[in-house]
This record gives sequence, C-alpha cells and structure tokens, in this order.
Amino acid sequence: MARVILIGGHGKVALQLARILTERGDEVSSVFRNPEHSDDVAATGAKPVVADIEQLDTSALAELVAGHDAVVFSAGAGGGNPERTYAVDRDAAVRVIDAAAQAGVRRFVMVSYFGAGPNHGVPRDDPFFAYAEAKAAADTHLRASDLDWTVLGPGRLTLEPATGKIVVGQGKGEVSRADVALVAAAALADDSTIGRTIEFNNGDIPIAEALAG
Repeated sequence: MARVILIGGHGKVALQLARILTERGDEVSSVFRNPEHSDDVAATGAKPVVADIEQLDTSALAELVAGHDAVVFSAGAGGGNPERTYAVDRDAAVRVIDAAAQAGVRRFVMVSYFGAGPNHGVPRDDPFFAYAEAKAAADTHLRASDLDWTVLGPGRLTLEPATGKIVVGQGKGEVSRADVALVAAAALADDSTIGRTIEFNNGDIPIAEALAG
C-alpha cells in the first residue's frame, strides 16, 4: 500500500486516478480548492483535502504533502487567464516540487502534455502559449530536482472510455483521460518509470508493457 497525495484532485484525470488507486488498496489524499467538490472526491474513496495551492507557500505545502509516499501533480488553471496559468501551472507546481523535497516525499509524478518543453513551438500570440511556457518551466524544475520523478506527456485529451492500451512517443494524437489515469497509476507502481519523460497516446500496447518497453 502506498500513501499518495493528488494535487488538483477534482480534475477529470485525478478523480479517475483516485478511484483506481483506492480500489487497488492505496491510501489517497486528494487536494482541491472548492469545498463544494468534497462529495465528488469522497466518492472516489480518497480523503478530501480542501486547500488552495495558489495561496500556500512552500512550507505550508510541505506540511500538506508530509507523510505521503508519492505526489501526483495534475492541477491546472484550465487556461483562459495567463496570469492564473503562470500562478498555478508554473509557480504553484514549482512550490509543490520544492515542498515534496522539503518533506522527504521522494516520488513525484507530473501530468504534463505531449510536446511540452522549452522548444514547445507555440507562438507567443497563441492562447496556449502561457500554458506551454508554464509547463516547460515546471517540468524543467522537476527534472532538476533530486526527486524520483516521472513526467507524463499525454496527447490531446478525450472523454472516451479507457482502453488500457497506449503507444509511447509516436507523433501527436489523442488519449482518453481514463487512460491517462491508468498510466499514472501504472507509473506509480513501476520504478522503471523514474527519471523518464513518457509521451503517449492511445494505441495497441497494454499500458504496463508500453511503460516497461
């Protein structure tokens, strides 16, 4: 049994991931901002934790993650406002990474996107630019840490049912949020994913096999 804390716990991926983890016997704490979402989170079997990562400093975040074995970061501002995107997807993510190191929580899985990085190629006048910049900075900060990190880079997200099958590293495509949750759960259980950036889409290879390959 692992004790996992999910940051961004009311997101569509995190809600599914919480259920997968609790069903396999892990103990899950799920962090989200809006108290009205508590029942949705509790229904997954996770412990609801109401906290606004945008407002908490590194020490407060360290207290939040302390006592867990792993952090999964899948929070996001949801686009729209560049200022909030930088505040959540970059600045809060960096503080959570530092907080995990401070609290001695070594395992860290970051949900990013396919093609993320300093050379993302998104034009400055594109609405996606702030998100691309924010994720590049957060992912770079995580890779530079001494945590046992994994960066997951799913392609375009869909609401299709889970297939349990993906393909790693082949061009841009799409992947269901349900499968992203399954990949995150599999990565947490597979130490061969530590220190790797795994970009993936739906494909025809079972997830565990695709990650091991």
